[in-house]
Amino acid sequence: MTVHVLLADDQALVRAGFSSLLRRTRDVTVVGEASTGDEAVREARRLRPDVVLMDIRMPGLDGIAATAQIVADRDLAGTRVVILTTFETDEHVFAALRAGASGFLTKEVEPDELRRAVRVVAAGEALLSPSVTSRVIGQFAHRPAGPAPKTDRLAVLTPREVEVVRLVAEGLSNEEIARELFISPLTAKTHVTRAIAKVGVRDRVQLVILAYSSGLTPY
Repeated sequence: MTVHVLLADDQALVRAGFSSLLRRTRDVTVVGEASTGDEAVREARRLRPDVVLMDIRMPGLDGIAATAQIVADRDLAGTRVVILTTFETDEHVFAALRAGASGFLTKEVEPDELRRAVRVVAAGEALLSPSVTSRVIGQFAHRPAGPAPKTDRLAVLTPREVEVVRLVAEGLSNEEIARELFISPLTAKTHVTRAIAKVGVRDRVQLVILAYSSGLTPY
């Protein structure tokens, strides 16, 4: 499977650098570039990429607002956004997660980590840089932002799925969940996928946020 990527950054040299790196990756194709948030939204709708690498600070519509528009577009349900920025602060993490981003990395990311991030997010997983911990997600989940969360949303899950969601919220990978519960990694992945579908969230990050906001996992 080839992952189609759209690069959105207002600096041409940054776009060129990431484009050069990703074009040397066998299973990744850069299908387009954008220098503003508005252009990123237009190009995402035109190209339907698997992943958008989105800078936060751009002229006009910023990366957070552009992410929110992409995530809200039903025609782009298969498109995931990774926020790529030099500003790794709590507020940027909160804003990116609130907008529906599936990943958050700094521009200092190593080449191999960037390649892995693109693949992971395209596969429907979620990616946060190592310094963005469960504590940060927990703080986000408990910050006032719109209506209070529906704490009964997890009621549709089976006891096993609830346990899997709790482990996801603790930061465990599918392989680690499999070892913890003595099941296969494929079964763990199936439980995660079903839980995401049942509670109606977009991806693994949003599942973690729901786990915290529902009180399943304290922080």
